[in-house]
Amino acid sequence: MSEDVSVVVVGSCMTDLVSQAPRLPKAGETIHGHRFFIGFGGKGANQCIQAARLGAKTAMVCKVGRDVFGNDYIQNFKNNGVSTAYAEQTENAATGAASIIVNDTGENAIVIVAGANMLLGQEELQRALTAIVNAKVLVCQLEINPDTSLQALRMARENHVKTIFNPAPAIVDLCSDFFKASDVFCCNESEAELLTGMSVTSVEDASQVGLELLNKGCGSVIVTLGPQGCVVCQPTNTAPKHIPTTAVTAADTTGAGDSFIGALAFYMAHYPTMPLEEMARRANLVAAMSVQTVGTQTSFPFQKDLPTELF
Repeated sequence: MSEDVSVVVVGSCMTDLVSQAPRLPKAGETIHGHRFFIGFGGKGANQCIQAARLGAKTAMVCKVGRDVFGNDYIQNFKNNGVSTAYAEQTENAATGAASIIVNDTGENAIVIVAGANMLLGQEELQRALTAIVNAKVLVCQLEINPDTSLQALRMARENHVKTIFNPAPAIVDLCSDFFKASDVFCCNESEAELLTGMSVTSVEDASQVGLELLNKGCGSVIVTLGPQGCVVCQPTNTAPKHIPTTAVTAADTTGAGDSFIGALAFYMAHYPTMPLEEMARRANLVAAMSVQTVGTQTSFPFQKDLPTELF
């Protein structure tokens, strides 16, 4: 089974409990909202599902609770064609959950309880070893124990598997080994800012920050800039390259970064000789498609929804 998996994601699963209300409540206040829904989230799972929808054979290495949310999450992976051979359930913690309140202007207040995500460790990685070393691409983030992510990246690198690392949510004193273990280090403006202390308000800033991160030992760096596309920095090219994206009317930008990374993983696995700039250009277009629909995973496009020239 594991031999034919091309993209392995080691990371988080979160159940999003979303309430929409006219405004955010004050302390001690109860207000009436007008809509409630439960969504599937977590950066790792989001990225995995986007890669799967584009046609990659994917496996998710993750930990959920032995509870209704955990059961539903594993079914969600199956519905999306993701291998659940390494999606384990634990009695010792609840499935990760995010309680989200969104007001009418789109502002939100979020409480995340990582739960079972934090129990993903060394033993689980060992059980998934065959899949990891035989994959074409491994993807990691920081919504699980950072040591687990770093260990997974190292396992992949030692076996010549390409790695994508998304330092999100960003931590200020990120261990320098993360940079060296990343073939592609992919972050957004605010993450780049936190990691370098340099503010990112323009394409020029993103280029500077990208070079700074590249100097820390990454194979290459992509800084995503939302509607402005992204900047790609590679050691071979002297100048960082701005890759613009098509202008779209955004309905909901939640998960756009995860859509981009899932698409990037798909292209790296399926078109290994394609220039990184071209992969980034295509991933921009996939992410641009996702922001035109409300929801996180519900907005992620399938291969059939996209122009054939992207494949």
